[in-house]
Amino acid sequence: MALPKIDSPVYEITLPLSKKQIRFRPFLVKEQKNLMMAMEADDKETIERNIRQVLTNCTVTDNINIDKLPVIDVEYYFLNLRARSIGEVVENDYICNNQVDGKECGGKMKGTFNLLDIQVDIDPNVKDIIQLTEKVSLKLKYPEFSLASKLSKIESAVDVVFEIVVDSVEWIFDGEQYYYASETPREELLEYIESLNSDQFSKIEEFFNHLPTMKKSMEMKCPKCGMDHSIDMEGLESFFE
Repeated sequence: MALPKIDSPVYEITLPLSKKQIRFRPFLVKEQKNLMMAMEADDKETIERNIRQVLTNCTVTDNINIDKLPVIDVEYYFLNLRARSIGEVVENDYICNNQVDGKECGGKMKGTFNLLDIQVDIDPNVKDIIQLTEKVSLKLKYPEFSLASKLSKIESAVDVVFEIVVDSVEWIFDGEQYYYASETPREELLEYIESLNSDQFSKIEEFFNHLPTMKKSMEMKCPKCGMDHSIDMEGLESFFE
């Protein structure tokens, strides 16, 4: 006789950048186990691969390609999935670095926050259409999650920058015709980016310097020395220290 099955609840969120609506179920114990093993391995590529697999497994909505979602959308999705699967409230430990009598205090502080309260900070002044000349403009998209695995294999910091830029070009418009990146050889796109002058390239860099982030600030007092602290958390890893 087959053992009884337990139905899982289904939740829905709207991703902050792509605006896609996703329905998902909490992850199962076996999926949590794989995530914990990946975290213990402390290997970024392994962690990303497991996050991708768990999100894919838990997504109820059809035709959602995790690799094609912006990185921040994936992080926001994972944060919500973790909250619905294990618990919304997270407690992190912090060490007071206040100097007392010439020594670091070292007092332990506990910060508690709700994962569902974390929002994505988007700068409304940053434009994704870059005007390179009077006629020529270039449309950028937020870096996709698939880019993470590509970058892990690149050692040069300069090559990483160009890989991100080329991967994030959506189209180029010369005033008369659109040239779509999806229809253009990658080598040709790279050559085009490398042909820009420093002022034009700096406009592109400005977009990437102000990418949306997940942020939260917490105020806490050290129980040992009484020092008031303002802890700023930014990025997925900072919420699970």
